[in-house]
Amino acid sequence: MLKIIKKVEFLQKDNKMQSVADTATAKKIFSSSKSNNLRFLLKQRFEWMNKFIEENDEGIEFGSGAGFAKYYIKNKNFKLSDLSEDDHLDFKKVDAQSTNFENQKFNYVVASNMIHHIPYPIKFFKEMNRILKKDGKLIIFESYCSIFFQLATIIMKHEGFDFTKNVWDENNPKSDEHNAWAGNIAVPHLIFDKKDDFEKNLGRYFSLEFEELTECLIFLNSGGVTSKTFYIPLPTFLLKILNQIDKVLIKLFPQIFCMGRRIVLKKV
Repeated sequence: MLKIIKKVEFLQKDNKMQSVADTATAKKIFSSSKSNNLRFLLKQRFEWMNKFIEENDEGIEFGSGAGFAKYYIKNKNFKLSDLSEDDHLDFKKVDAQSTNFENQKFNYVVASNMIHHIPYPIKFFKEMNRILKKDGKLIIFESYCSIFFQLATIIMKHEGFDFTKNVWDENNPKSDEHNAWAGNIAVPHLIFDKKDDFEKNLGRYFSLEFEELTECLIFLNSGGVTSKTFYIPLPTFLLKILNQIDKVLIKLFPQIFCMGRRIVLKKV
């Protein structure tokens, strides 16, 4: 992975995003006529997941935030959970590192842009292995810490990244364990890009079934998912053109432009 610097962190007061972690505002904007850019982005982030979900499967999302996945995951048994107590959640105050669900309860778990918020990722993967049924799937959308994403993070002073962390260590947090919305967008790189380390630490729990890099410009011009920022509203046909440009940029120069990754892990 190309790095501008190895680590950067910001004070909460310096964050240039608006309505940070405000799920009520995010839901209101999503339901308004101004949300076309965001809806296009979220469709790209979630609809692909349906290919890995069967009609009668039972599944849950951890770290659901504003609960947007429910609009795109077609499975009737899909539930939402989060650390918060928001009314739209099916399960409230759920820590994804220790869920208290019974063993082998779910056919699939969705984790969208939440692993880089987890203080102890290895605890999360062990817990997902415990609650998934045999051959169950952990369906992930996560950040890809490219040069563009590092620049955007530095400019907006939102979340941060630290490539020096040991993601396999259960004793030292990778992000602020007292702030559920703190994040370290280098964490997915440290987990998924080093295949030998992944196999050594997670190979007994999961096999990597699917991986795809995605999104740049459609994310930068989305206005933000939960936390908000400036964007240029565009009609769907222009968003589709941006998406095609993204695919070319990511194919040619992923470490410069790519900002997202799709991953499916299967319980072994």
